[in-house]
Amino acid sequence: MSTLGTKENPWKLKTPPQTSEYEMYKDEKDGKEILVCTVGKTVLHYNYRCLADLQAMLRQHGDWMELGSADEQKPAKEGTVEAWARSADNPIGGWYGLKKGFRGRFGMYIPPLMEELGLAEVEHQPRNNRMKAI
Repeated sequence: MSTLGTKENPWKLKTPPQTSEYEMYKDEKDGKEILVCTVGKTVLHYNYRCLADLQAMLRQHGDWMELGSADEQKPAKEGTVEAWARSADNPIGGWYGLKKGFRGRFGMYIPPLMEELGLAEVEHQPRNNRMKAI
């Protein structure tokens, strides 16, 4: 049996409001570890190190933080996980999303994986969900 989180056996997740299902797995591209997120027919890529970086930031933050998910073309609400994932002040100095045009939605798809891996707690309300480090 293959390990969970592989292309053959991806994590099966739901968005924070529990309204949509998607899959994620760890892969390698151009010598870098990435997360591949498949939502319907859309495929997004995120830098794998976002998991450790986000957990460290949330621990330093010390409290709940709004997710603030937004498409790449739309501005992210200040003080949210989404804004942090795009900020020049984060550990990689910019976007954790790797596919131009599909770099947003970090706050929608990464937090449920963090929860699945036991790295964070995520709210599951219809809107304005938050997360915090465990």
